[in-house]
Amino acid sequence: MDATRKPSRKITREIAIGNVNIGGGNPIAIQSMCVTKTHDVDGTVAQILALEDVGCDIIRVAVPDDRAAAALPDIIRQIHIPLIADIHFNARLAIRSIENGVDKIRINPGNMAADKIDDVLRVATEAGIPVRIGINAGSLERDLVNKYGHPTAEAMVESTLRWLALFEQKGFENIVLSLKSSNVLASIEAQQLVAQKTDYPLHIGVTDAGTLLSGIVKTSIGLSTLLREGIGDTMRVSINEDPVTQVKVAKAILKTLGLRGGEPEVISCSSCGRAEADIRTIALEVEDRATALTEPFKIAVMGCTVSAAGEAREADYGIGCGRGKGAIFKKGIVIKTVPEQELVSELFKLIANDEKKIIEDRKTPAEHRKDPVAV
Repeated sequence: MDATRKPSRKITREIAIGNVNIGGGNPIAIQSMCVTKTHDVDGTVAQILALEDVGCDIIRVAVPDDRAAAALPDIIRQIHIPLIADIHFNARLAIRSIENGVDKIRINPGNMAADKIDDVLRVATEAGIPVRIGINAGSLERDLVNKYGHPTAEAMVESTLRWLALFEQKGFENIVLSLKSSNVLASIEAQQLVAQKTDYPLHIGVTDAGTLLSGIVKTSIGLSTLLREGIGDTMRVSINEDPVTQVKVAKAILKTLGLRGGEPEVISCSSCGRAEADIRTIALEVEDRATALTEPFKIAVMGCTVSAAGEAREADYGIGCGRGKGAIFKKGIVIKTVPEQELVSELFKLIANDEKKIIEDRKTPAEHRKDPVAV
């Protein structure tokens, strides 16, 4: 595969989760899961709205008890993205969640009584919502663990296909699959294998990936490997961090692979002994302010003239720092040199002015437009 080309997608069945369609070549949807207690309606809604603001497409909440199930209608009324109920063990809570309006449920069939699954599928069919068969390495059926010796990728796939066949025999095909392990290589292999054997949409990830640094490394390796092979219709970054951070990491992975556009990109040098400014602080401020932009500008923050001569000149906008001052670039041309403390504010004055012109130009009939803004 040409490393510069966008990965070709495996086309799976199209499934509707509320107002978000996955599979069928639709954009890869980013999921996260609330860490609030679901019965805390105000806290859960606040977290979901914050996730919406950073680009979360679908949100999941835990439903471990009746209080959580009862809270679902109040939550749904106040949010704007599809809501998934995460159910373990209790088929009654799955049914109640469906009746209370969720857009999808996630169950691990292996930890639910087989005779109760019929009732869940019947109610899901009546409601017209999908069910995610979520297979985790840590909760595989005992006979498969005994057969393979430990939770291998093959064991996870056999479990998935076993439950998939049961669902299909009962006439239920509104299904999303997921197979996850905290072992990155097992996760990758399981998801590769099941993608070869079925055409159901696949939710990908590495479960229980860990804390920030190790979690991002493990998740990035796992997800990017699959995405480069065209595998994956929804994804979650399961790191032990605020869900907002999970979504930001997911967006960064998709953006880096060329699978999500339309948003600004900030690149920054790693700094070195040549730098005369605090590049990390400047870059973080630029990145924070760039989230408010509506145009997919590329912005570079460079610590010296060596870097600025290359990357900053290739970006739409850039900063090249010097001792106590820096240059602001636009498409390789130095617009002005300003004191270091004014670099970020002056950069965004320039960007805001150009963005305003671009937006106004879109609203103006073609015959009346002036020359477009060059960025």
